[in-house]
Amino acid sequence: MSETGNSSTLADNTGEAVGGIAEVRRQEALLKTGALQNAILNSANFSSIATDEKGVIQIFNVGAERMLGYAAADVLNKITPTDISDPQEVITRAEALSLELGTPITPGFEALVFKASRGIEDICELTYIRKDGSRFPAVVSVTALRDAQNAIIGYLLIGTDNTARKQVEADRQHLLEIQEETNKQLQRANVTLRDSEEKLAVTLNSIGDAVIATDARAHVTLLNPLAEKLTGWTQAEATGRLVDEIFPIVNKETRQPATIPVMETLAHGTIQGLANHTVLIARDGSECDIADSCAPIRDRDDQVIGAVLVFRDVTGEYATQQALRDSAALIQTILNTVVDGVITLHARGGIVETVNPAAERMFGYTAAELIGQNFSMLIPELGRNQHSGNGSLEHYSASAEARAIGLGREVVGRRKDGSIFLLEIAVSEMWLGGQRYFTGILRDITARKRVEAERARLDQVLMDKNAELESAKFVAERANLAKSDFLSSMSHELRTPLSAILGFAQVMESGSPPPTSSQRRSIDQILKAGWYLLELINEILDLAAIESGKLSLSLEPVVLAEIIHECRTMVEPQAQKRGISMVFTPFEIPYFVSADRTRVKQALINLLSNAIKYNTVGGSVVVDCIASTPGRIHIRVEDTGEGLTPEQLAQLFQPFNRLGKEAASTEEGTGIGLVVTKRLVELMGGVIGVESTVGKGSVFWIELNLMAEPQAAVGAAEPTAIDEAQVQADAQLHTLLYVEDNPANLMLVEDLIARRPDIRLLSARDGNRGIEMARASRPDVILMDINLPGISGIKALKILAEDPATAHIPMVALSANAMPRDIEKGLEAGFFRYLTKPIKVNEFMDTLDVALKFAKTEATIAAKKDQA
Repeated sequence: MSETGNSSTLADNTGEAVGGIAEVRRQEALLKTGALQNAILNSANFSSIATDEKGVIQIFNVGAERMLGYAAADVLNKITPTDISDPQEVITRAEALSLELGTPITPGFEALVFKASRGIEDICELTYIRKDGSRFPAVVSVTALRDAQNAIIGYLLIGTDNTARKQVEADRQHLLEIQEETNKQLQRANVTLRDSEEKLAVTLNSIGDAVIATDARAHVTLLNPLAEKLTGWTQAEATGRLVDEIFPIVNKETRQPATIPVMETLAHGTIQGLANHTVLIARDGSECDIADSCAPIRDRDDQVIGAVLVFRDVTGEYATQQALRDSAALIQTILNTVVDGVITLHARGGIVETVNPAAERMFGYTAAELIGQNFSMLIPELGRNQHSGNGSLEHYSASAEARAIGLGREVVGRRKDGSIFLLEIAVSEMWLGGQRYFTGILRDITARKRVEAERARLDQVLMDKNAELESAKFVAERANLAKSDFLSSMSHELRTPLSAILGFAQVMESGSPPPTSSQRRSIDQILKAGWYLLELINEILDLAAIESGKLSLSLEPVVLAEIIHECRTMVEPQAQKRGISMVFTPFEIPYFVSADRTRVKQALINLLSNAIKYNTVGGSVVVDCIASTPGRIHIRVEDTGEGLTPEQLAQLFQPFNRLGKEAASTEEGTGIGLVVTKRLVELMGGVIGVESTVGKGSVFWIELNLMAEPQAAVGAAEPTAIDEAQVQADAQLHTLLYVEDNPANLMLVEDLIARRPDIRLLSARDGNRGIEMARASRPDVILMDINLPGISGIKALKILAEDPATAHIPMVALSANAMPRDIEKGLEAGFFRYLTKPIKVNEFMDTLDVALKFAKTEATIAAKKDQA
């Protein structure tokens, strides 16, 4: 050991001497362990490196200096063993120890001494790095140095250079590998020798060609399986036979025997090819087209000792080739006959390669004149700016325009005579033999452009006509609106006086004392004429609403039997007056039809009334229903009247046409009832028709859609009319407020209410006064006209409905505004009921009683809420 190494003191990481007598004694105890230890430490064959407990090198012996190239002075108290070790190896060791010992170990000196610090024997192989940067493998033993108290005061790393041993091991391994490879080669050679014949047999059995081998005398020595299949001979049967017997072939066209080239091959040692179109005739007589060759078999002295005949079935190939030829012929025929021009171009330079006859006719050139020329002579647009490529086919194929041109692009073509014309070109790209080509399909669109121009002209004419129609439609709609306004106004103006006429006539008819006979006749005429006029007004309004499309229907499942029963009740008094018997066939099952309840009843009543009106005195009317068509019901009304001629049937559904019955009939008629009925039935999805025989009568029928029976509604029914006796039994006095500006209408209601001692009538002449009186008197029911001075009845209704003091009062509209939209508007606004003028006394009184009962119910509910 060098003097430096022997006299070094242990130091901490700062290089300062460790103080304390105890520390010095521990160091002396470590270094004075005997002559044997000194001899080991000073050995040049081992590197002995001792560190303090921090890992800083304190001893660096001669062996370490020789192995690592450092002088002891270079490392003592300066570096740790980690600094002379492979860093990546230290990291790998830390990871391996962490995994092995189950505790995280930091890469560095701790990784080198961790096992030794735990008393675990640790001999490992490390890669040391010399001072010059070279590396060598070392086997290192790591031991913890402890004092008398077993405390670690440092570590000792004793290593030997493992390079020579590594080389010996490598050389030995190399020799072993060489020996192993030699053994393998010998084994492979043996296997090759053993398997050569087997492999040849496998090869012959698995290749896709048939193989026949012969000896030098042309006797068969081998047939592979495919040859057995094609010839029909097995190898056992064919072996030893002449090849001519096993392999008979003929010329496909001449059917003459073809020469087998085996003898030529055996004689001259040359490869012979089979003639084209050769047919092999198998042992069973089946045939197949074949093709291939015959080659000599030579020994090691290059002498011919046999021949091998290799052939294959080419029947499918010939068929494919023929199909390709047929396809090519078909394509050429199409190109020659198609009306569009087809030109192929080479991508480089746009040189014409092929031209079909249509292109020749289109441009006036022959194919010979075009082939080899630039395409721009036909379409100048695609040849301009050739150098920049902006107009070339290459430009179109390399840009987004390629997709557009593939769909068809309009360009200008130039014929041989210099004339120009419009054509459409579609270009596609293709590659043949590594060369890029374009195919252009050209179509002369001159005629199409003329057609398009004419169509554009006609489209403009159509647009002009549509504009005229729109203008006419606007005028018609304005006229229709004016007509509707006129009808509404007329209805209001006619109903107002009719209300007084019919109202007072009904009062006089039921007055006390009763009218005299003479007075009754006069009253009857007044009522008859008044109701006729009202019917005429209503039917005119219905027809106008239907024609304008403003009539709204509510289609729902309606019980047909109930509707017919209600209609029967309404028309039987009319039939009794004329002695007409009414026969209604009973229903076997309850039919439900898709209809508007009010409108289907209106249609049936019209048919029944006509059947009674135009029947013979004492005749009959038969009503029956038949479900003749799935999903439909047929309702027939048959009478025994005079019947209708074909001429009359043709005019039957014309407005105001009574078919000459105006003077002959004692019954009034408007002439538009059937027109309205027909339109109503059609709006409900039905059909109306008639069959008639002169002298026997007529059958009018309607057909409606059937519906499934609806589920029964749950809840209390709406209050219905209350008879006068029930009202009189109620001793409570009711108050009715009537808001009306027309004196005649007010007087009529006063006369009607005078018959009801249980009702006190109040009146107001305008809407504002009506609101004041309603708030002051809190009437049970309010009767409200619509057209009032100041504010309308609907406006007054809304004001009262928003007032908590009057919101609960039922308000009934009584107005001459009788158009369907007027009634809908009033009910939507919140009127309890909407009655139209002129009133029917019974309907008026029933509605009043329903409203009074509703008011009483509301009052009872309110009282209970107040008590609660």
